[in-house]
Amino acid sequence: MNPRPPETAGASPSLRPDPRLVPPLRPGQPPIAVLVDYDGTISQVDVSEKVMYGLIADGVGEADRRYLAGEIGSRTFFASQVARLSGDPDPAIAIAESQPHDPAFAGFVAAALAADILVEVVSDGLGFFIEPALRKLGVPPVPVTTNRTTFDGHQARMEFPNGHPDCFVCGTCKRQRVLAHRAAGRVVVFIGDGESDRYAAAYSDVIFAKDELLDLSVAEGWPYEPWSDFAGMTRWLEATVAAWRADPATLPARRQRPFICGPEIWGPGRTDPPAPRNS
Repeated sequence: MNPRPPETAGASPSLRPDPRLVPPLRPGQPPIAVLVDYDGTISQVDVSEKVMYGLIADGVGEADRRYLAGEIGSRTFFASQVARLSGDPDPAIAIAESQPHDPAFAGFVAAALAADILVEVVSDGLGFFIEPALRKLGVPPVPVTTNRTTFDGHQARMEFPNGHPDCFVCGTCKRQRVLAHRAAGRVVVFIGDGESDRYAAAYSDVIFAKDELLDLSVAEGWPYEPWSDFAGMTRWLEATVAAWRADPATLPARRQRPFICGPEIWGPGRTDPPAPRNS
């Protein structure tokens, strides 16, 4: 089998093949896509928070509180805080590179790609440190869908190349990535830990949750599986693929989920979630 996702074949050794592409499901390919959060999931802490609190601190806490309370969207939160960073990337890079990561993630990705299963990293954080971190971990090339933070020597800036075209609440629209993989005929497995995973988990077929995402899943009544590390996730993946090869009916069912976010129910052009959010 091809050890890499189809969209990376023949590409340069980048960790970011075009994230808009979702290859069609091929005959005999396991109909599974695994979407993985970064901050607090692949990394063992929230690296974006470490950078912001470490370099600007004052005012971050109140903005973070408003974001977690659903008063502002992540795009508003991150854009306002990144604008306060200096244009020198070195202090931010130093903080990011010092944070711990799950050493088993590279093995998890290798196992998934060997089984011809798509893996995509989806993050609504600062973004700039993800690809270097994955290379350092020895992760095989996978798509990385995230925000874009740049440093020009004068000021840091954030752009949102993976946002929704009509909804501006989130920086990176994880919902759209889930729906794209579902539209290709795959069961979507989402692995995450936090508030920024709300709109990915809401539409996924299988949720692996810990920390804030676990609490959120309980509160919303979403079926979920607890997880702790990628060594355990690798064992789950291998068992799931083996069971599917023996009997395709063992694959977790695709779940139809109603819209809970986006222009379909909020209307176009919204920048912050509707208030109040009672979940």
